[in-house]
Amino acid sequence: MGLLPGCCGVCASCGREARRAGVGGAPGSWRHGRRRLRWLAALAALVLGVVSCGGQEFEAGPLGAVEVTRGEAIQIRSMQVLTELGELGIPNQRGVAMAVADYGPIGGHDVSMGEGLDSLCTEEGGQAAADAVIGAPRVVGVIGTSCSVAAAAASPLLSKAGLVMISPSNTAPSLTSDLDGNAGSNYHPGYYRTANNDLHQARVVAEFAYNELGLRRTAAIHDGDPYTSGLTGAFSIAFEELGGSTIVAPISRGDVNMVPALTQIAADSPDSLFFPLFQEEGAHILRQVGQVAGLEDVTLLGGAALLVSEFLAIPESEGVYFPGPDLDFDGNTNEATGKTSETLFADYRDRYGQAPTSAYVPHAYDAATILLHAIEQVAVAGDGDTLYIDRAKLREALTGLTGFRGIIGAISCDEFGDCGVGSVQIAHHTDSNTTDIADLPIVYRFTP
Repeated sequence: MGLLPGCCGVCASCGREARRAGVGGAPGSWRHGRRRLRWLAALAALVLGVVSCGGQEFEAGPLGAVEVTRGEAIQIRSMQVLTELGELGIPNQRGVAMAVADYGPIGGHDVSMGEGLDSLCTEEGGQAAADAVIGAPRVVGVIGTSCSVAAAAASPLLSKAGLVMISPSNTAPSLTSDLDGNAGSNYHPGYYRTANNDLHQARVVAEFAYNELGLRRTAAIHDGDPYTSGLTGAFSIAFEELGGSTIVAPISRGDVNMVPALTQIAADSPDSLFFPLFQEEGAHILRQVGQVAGLEDVTLLGGAALLVSEFLAIPESEGVYFPGPDLDFDGNTNEATGKTSETLFADYRDRYGQAPTSAYVPHAYDAATILLHAIEQVAVAGDGDTLYIDRAKLREALTGLTGFRGIIGAISCDEFGDCGVGSVQIAHHTDSNTTDIADLPIVYRFTP
């Protein structure tokens, strides 16, 4: 159910709800009579478009508002991949939970993230998770998704419903912009991310490969989704601008036999292979690349989605270079909770009995924090401990965020929702016994 402009939390189907409460129907009990009176007051507010908030008039903006009454919790949700690629999404989910706990109540109201929604890493998963959120009209905002392909399906639905979504790990340029003032093909208002736009990573990997490793002929593999195709496309452009050559070969999600694609690549005699895929397909590449004549000695460059403990444990992963977000957070403190990077990782280990298996826990923590911070900024206190949270003003607060001190660094959001700090590191994985992401040797860093 959507919210009508100016209705301050009264839903668009209030006629149906009023009938359920007994308004306009047959006489009911004394309790139903009280409910009728409340709904008559709500309907009057619809006509006037305002409610009294502690002596002040509150008028909802064009996207409506959420009303949080006495004793109710402020509702947010987390949409992550919780199955199959759970090593990527479950740590993000945990980072959100930790942020909610550390931030505490807002205006006397607890914050609830409800049950975790599994957006999978697919278009269908993103759509189903978004539908579940929209079906709960008191949800204020969403942290998610884990994968860009799920976000491309969820973002238009959540945007139309007036919601905000902040992702800790979506990186496809199409979800925001080309960083030159032009909206991406999958951009929709209300979408934000603390992860870097992959245009940063593509440029850094190209410069590292060309200038530091001396590579000149590279191949790239993508599976057709917004993340892998966007990153390989941007990398190819950047690498060729430096003077190198590239060949791009597509595969499909779920492919097991990579030999045909690798054989096609081998015909071009590359000196390197860039494969920013997900774990299952990436593992097949690792295990089969040495079986193809001409590719036995290629330099392998992975992607940030492969920076998970399970993938790092594969023996064939030794020697692979892994670009990803810079994880040097020493000295950084989240200004809203006072938590440092050191205490975040220590608390994570204490709470969950292991180190984070994904690189994006700090991004998830900060994403949840800036959402809660924005909610606190725009919430208007009404009578009886009621809060009104205007959806349009919530978007304005996030878009206007400048210099918020997070664990990942100073967070500022541009008009298309890019809030990432743009810092990239490249690790050289030399020992498959080293599966803690924080212990990987870093060979290259870039900061805008």
